[in-house]
Amino acid sequence: MSNHDSSSVESQTAPEPVGAYPHAKRAGELIFLSGVGPRQRGSSEIPGVKLDSDGNVIHKDIEAQCRSCFENVKAVMHDAHVPWENIVDVLVFLTDMKNDFKIYNQVYAEYFAGEGNPNPARTTIEINALPTPIAVEVKVIAKI
Repeated sequence: MSNHDSSSVESQTAPEPVGAYPHAKRAGELIFLSGVGPRQRGSSEIPGVKLDSDGNVIHKDIEAQCRSCFENVKAVMHDAHVPWENIVDVLVFLTDMKNDFKIYNQVYAEYFAGEGNPNPARTTIEINALPTPIAVEVKVIAKI
């Protein structure tokens, strides 16, 4: 496949999409990852989340969710054969900026800042909810 082909990427290690979309889409010299949450492949359980019998979140561990999101992004990048260092832009959605940003920012720095990491442009947005009972979702653009 040429680097200029537009094609979908379906990861065999990242969690299955929760809708009708690919894990990523190649376009020209770029790859656009769909939003990546913290779920694990083959499971609907969310790392760091405990639900009550009605499906309401009764406990969340934002550090565990962030680490899982970033590991899932790594899985998609690996399966797309695109180096981690090629990430140029990260968009993160948090459902509780006030309580979660500090921990998210610390975990983010481990994966994206400093020597050997991509140090991409970044935007962090607070939103009311995500499609499943998660507290964080990550969207990435990388050069191929």
